[in-house]
Amino acid sequence: MVNKHVPDWLNSSLWSSPPSLEEDERLSRHSTTTTTTISYSPAVEPTLDPPTPPAPPSPTRVEPEKPPETKDSPSNDSHSSDLSYNDISEEVDFSTVDISRQSQLLAEISKKVINIRDLRRISSQGIPDIPGIRSMVWKLLLGYLPPDRGLWSSELAKRRLQYKQFKEELLMNPSEITWRLDKTRSCDKDDSKSESRGLLSRSEITHGEHPLSLGKTSIWNQFFQDTEIIEQIDRDVKRTHPGMHFFSGDSQFTECNQEALKNILIIFAKLNPGIKYVQGMNEILAPLFYIFRNDPEEEYAASAEADTFFCFVELLSGFRDHFCQQLDNSVVGIRSTITKLSQLLKEHDEELWRHLEVTTKVNPQFYAFRWITLLLTQEFNFSDSLHIWDTLLSDPEGPQETLLRICCAMLILIRRRLLAGDFTSNLKLLQNYPPTNISHLLYVANTLRVQSIG
Repeated sequence: MVNKHVPDWLNSSLWSSPPSLEEDERLSRHSTTTTTTISYSPAVEPTLDPPTPPAPPSPTRVEPEKPPETKDSPSNDSHSSDLSYNDISEEVDFSTVDISRQSQLLAEISKKVINIRDLRRISSQGIPDIPGIRSMVWKLLLGYLPPDRGLWSSELAKRRLQYKQFKEELLMNPSEITWRLDKTRSCDKDDSKSESRGLLSRSEITHGEHPLSLGKTSIWNQFFQDTEIIEQIDRDVKRTHPGMHFFSGDSQFTECNQEALKNILIIFAKLNPGIKYVQGMNEILAPLFYIFRNDPEEEYAASAEADTFFCFVELLSGFRDHFCQQLDNSVVGIRSTITKLSQLLKEHDEELWRHLEVTTKVNPQFYAFRWITLLLTQEFNFSDSLHIWDTLLSDPEGPQETLLRICCAMLILIRRRLLAGDFTSNLKLLQNYPPTNISHLLYVANTLRVQSIG
């Protein structure tokens, strides 16, 4: 029977496939947690590293590698969501499509001057897991690398030098600053008393240089204020993907990675006093640093910290208002963005929208806040998040509109279960989103885009 007030493309029997028993049992074990504030503690991460990207393809036919399924990496079976990826009426040889897209992408990034518009179009459908390719493409999509390859060397050298200066100026503690000032002054003085070189008498210590000074310009006062933020960053960085050895552990490699993440977040906080640091920024930073640090080119891997910083700043520029509590209720704040998601769902599936927000009174903030602010990094395993980001970063108008369409598609994919649920079961389901095939999720999101245009 055809549902009323539902677009024709949603009335297919494909939207009525029952969920698996295993999935229902998994969801029933989750507890309900409501998140409504800007400062938020991230959810527990997957406990395995993402699969290692395959080796570069040979000239012969290459079959795309499927990520291994483990107990911590959700399997993409045909019953993991209401609309199965394998139920698409038109069967397509996705291996052939992937190979064709891969060839187009490699051809595009090999040009002397890269056409960013074409690159966005190709990348929006996914970037192949070839070592170094995603690193290069993301930097191009975020505007960190210019389209002209001839400018890469000079541009990268300039940016990396700038980041080095940021570290020297912003990560220095007041004792070291005072020592440098002391050294400068002592060099300018008559060194008739060589035994006093490098030391300041009590009368020569300025008010701003005194550790007990509470003045706004005091370097010590600022240092103590920054200490609270630094401690919060340190705690959050250590909680980032605790199951991945790249981010968590006692090895020197892991500690170096954690230190790089902390440096980036501290520098960002100091350069952006209006926002500083908000919990969750570490989760947005992690995918960027992971991809850049694993670049097979030693030069790029060694400079991953600097490259990640500038790409992180560029990515966050489109979402920074979501992290500013003073703007929560403004037209650019997080509540306004969540309202846009609600309106998008109402436009494409009014029956589902009405059931969620009117009948069961599930406030979108209870689940969409985390989806939007953390760019879906907590809803899927790490490997799947990277593929979602390929599409997000490819949007020429910024990732927000694409992000909202993906979030809307996430709701539509489980519409049957949501329509059958009450407040408690729906909230539990939305806060613990079930495993799904990412390629199919992105397909549905693109369908919403086409529907809006049409």
